[in-house]
Amino acid sequence: MKKILYFLFLSVTVAIFSSCNIDEEITTALPPEMILDSDTGIYTVKEGREIVIAPNYESAEGATYSWTMNGEVLSTSPSLSFVGEEIGEYFIVVSVTTEGGTDSEEIRVDVIALEVPMVSIAGNKKQTVAIGTEVKLNATVRETTLQTSVVWSINGQPSATEEELSYIFKAETVGSYTITATAMNEDGKHSDSVQIEVVNAEDMPFVWEFDRTSYHTVVGRKLQIKPSSVSNGEGVVYTWQIDDCDKVVGDASFVFVADAAGEYTVTAMATAEKDGEQITLTHKFAVTAYVEGAFYRSKSGASKADWNKVYDYTPAPGQFINETKTGGFDGTQTTREAAIAYAETRMSQTKADGTPNPIWVSLGGFGGYIVVGFDHSIDNSGDYDLAILGNSFSGSSEPGIVWVMQDENGNGEPDDTWYELAGSETGKPETIQEYSVTYYRPTGTMMPVQWTDNLGNSGEIDYLAQFHRQDYYYPLWIEEDSYTLTGTCLEARNYDASGNGTYWVNVEYDWGYADNFSPIDRLTEGENANADANANHLKISNAIDFECEPIHLDYIDFVKVQVGVNAKSGWLGEVSTEVFGFYDYNMTK
Repeated sequence: MKKILYFLFLSVTVAIFSSCNIDEEITTALPPEMILDSDTGIYTVKEGREIVIAPNYESAEGATYSWTMNGEVLSTSPSLSFVGEEIGEYFIVVSVTTEGGTDSEEIRVDVIALEVPMVSIAGNKKQTVAIGTEVKLNATVRETTLQTSVVWSINGQPSATEEELSYIFKAETVGSYTITATAMNEDGKHSDSVQIEVVNAEDMPFVWEFDRTSYHTVVGRKLQIKPSSVSNGEGVVYTWQIDDCDKVVGDASFVFVADAAGEYTVTAMATAEKDGEQITLTHKFAVTAYVEGAFYRSKSGASKADWNKVYDYTPAPGQFINETKTGGFDGTQTTREAAIAYAETRMSQTKADGTPNPIWVSLGGFGGYIVVGFDHSIDNSGDYDLAILGNSFSGSSEPGIVWVMQDENGNGEPDDTWYELAGSETGKPETIQEYSVTYYRPTGTMMPVQWTDNLGNSGEIDYLAQFHRQDYYYPLWIEEDSYTLTGTCLEARNYDASGNGTYWVNVEYDWGYADNFSPIDRLTEGENANADANANHLKISNAIDFECEPIHLDYIDFVKVQVGVNAKSGWLGEVSTEVFGFYDYNMTK
């Protein structure tokens, strides 16, 4: 608008002078005009890189130029060479001046990060294997807009294997090997390595480890004492002894049954022959047996149907974990206590009038779980006793396995024995008991989370950059670089109904699971098209033990919900159980 008025004024002035000086030639300089080489006036350059901004100029004979930023002159040339050392937005005013006037423009330079690729190799960074053992290594690379390649090397020497994300290592010679995957593009490169120690088969270490030394149980119930890790146990003899009773030869695990209340000492020994010598590993366990009902907590007039405490919140990596918008995190959940407080806050939300209005808590991918308790013991009525709120609807079921526990030792903590509540899929060939998935912390931000399972499979929790921008799906409060979640895994029923990846359906299961659009235990025929909180109802009488045999519990004190499927549905992401809350259904009947 200013330019138009200036030209109008100039035209009037020339006309006046022309009328007074008919016989003279009047020469008036035209104002300069700047034409940017960007239609938007916005330029983009990567950090540390140089960008040259060179506008075109008209009527600029004898012009002077000025490029200023925050009052500082950057250049007096027609063009500007700019280097942004830090990521951010930079506003620069460029001016061109002649006798005819001045033209100015403000431009913006966006300095963005280099798209250096990040690569991560799944699995333990230090491994020991026997000669001839094949080790499959899987790498993942953070997506960039640049063409990226991945190469593998062994002890610094390039491998003959083609460039790909998987590599099979096999050594026929004893020694130490460093296997490295390097991702590279024009912006840079990044590497990740695994150390593999190759030994003779007879030198492989025997591992027989337990993650606890004390147990609680109830008289007459089966208690499984199971190692957390066991390997290379060929030829090992296991013996178990209860107090001063005779030793019993058995397996790496042991089933203990107390016939009376009291304290017991269980001694476990593993014996093997090596180089003509006998080697023995010994573990001792303290087991306390109680009479069922010793710590039963009766309801009172002040008792509430709803849960009253979250004891643990350990999700698997997932798209809503650490997410600050829909997920509701704020970046301060860097401790286990803060994560528990987050879950409690979400599920205890109320409306202005005080009525419950809980918000869902995501459990991430397979195995993610939450543990809650109540202000009283929930009785086993033989019918539906427990209700768990999810947000399932027709075509969207993300089943969570439900576990229950008695406070057998009366300490108010869920540190006793978990019993699964059987569902419609229990006992089917495709249902996997004691399925374990290990998740690995990514080496860089905005990368998929890799996983391996105890069946030799591997995969990723995809990073969905089109929907979420948190740095990591890996929970911020988990300090370890990997963690393992174990539970029951159902056969996935999700499928792509469109055939082109645009419409995914997560089919429901018959009964017995949280966040599942069950035609049976939802106790309603409503479609729940708005994905509101709606309950699945469960029976304590469906409890089973580690052998999938029925177990009778007069009551329970704690409940755990755990994601029961290891699957993902394209752009929808991983199949992930969500919970809103828990309540004693017996008190609402």
